[in-house]
Amino acid sequence: MGRFIMKRFLLVILTCIFLILLPGACSSQPRVNRLDATTQVDLTGRWNDTDVRMVSESLINDVLSSPRVTQFILDYAFRNEGRLPAVLVGNFRNESSERIDTSIISINMESAIVNSGRLDFVAGGGTRQEIRAVRQDQLIHASEDTAAALGYETGAALLLTGSVNSIVERSGNTTVRSYFVNAELTDIETNTRIWMGRNDEIKKIIRLRNVRL
Repeated sequence: MGRFIMKRFLLVILTCIFLILLPGACSSQPRVNRLDATTQVDLTGRWNDTDVRMVSESLINDVLSSPRVTQFILDYAFRNEGRLPAVLVGNFRNESSERIDTSIISINMESAIVNSGRLDFVAGGGTRQEIRAVRQDQLIHASEDTAAALGYETGAALLLTGSVNSIVERSGNTTVRSYFVNAELTDIETNTRIWMGRNDEIKKIIRLRNVRL
C-alpha cells in the first residue's frame, strides 16, 4: 500500500513538473509577425530589401528625368515615325564583398521603364530565348493563321547595365558598410553613353556589443 501511494505521489510530482515546463517548450516555437512591405528592417546591417527599393527609386527617377535621355527619345521618335526607343535591361554586376541578388534591381528597373510610358522595353536573357523557342515550336505545331512569324522582333535601341560595389571599414566592434550602385544607359547603335547614374546614399554603421562570459 505504501509503495502504491509513493508511486502515485511521484506521478503527481512528474505531472506538475511537465505542466510547468510545457509553456517554456512551447515558447521555443518561432513567432511570426507580418510587416508592411515598406517597413525598414535591419537585422545584420547587410544589403536588404530596403536598400534595393531606395536605390531603384533613385536611379529610375534619375534616368527618366535626364535631359539627354529626353532628347534621345525625341530624336528617335522623329526618325522612326513616332515610335519610342526600346530598352534592353542587361546585368547589374555584383562587385561587392557580399552575396547580393542584383536581379531584383534589374526587375525594378524593367517595371519602371514599362510603366513610365516614355520608353519601350524588350525582354532579354532567358525570357528572350524561351520566346524564340515558342515561335519555333509554333511553326511546326500551330496553324499558319495563328503561328507567330519569325523576324518581327523589336530591336533594342538602348542597353541599361550597372554594378553594385561596397566598401567595408572595421575598427574594434564597429563596422561601417557603404554601398555604391552605378547604372549606365548606352546607345546600342553608336556605343554612346546616353546617361550615367550613381546612388551612394546607403551607408550603415554596425556596433557589436561586448559579450562577457
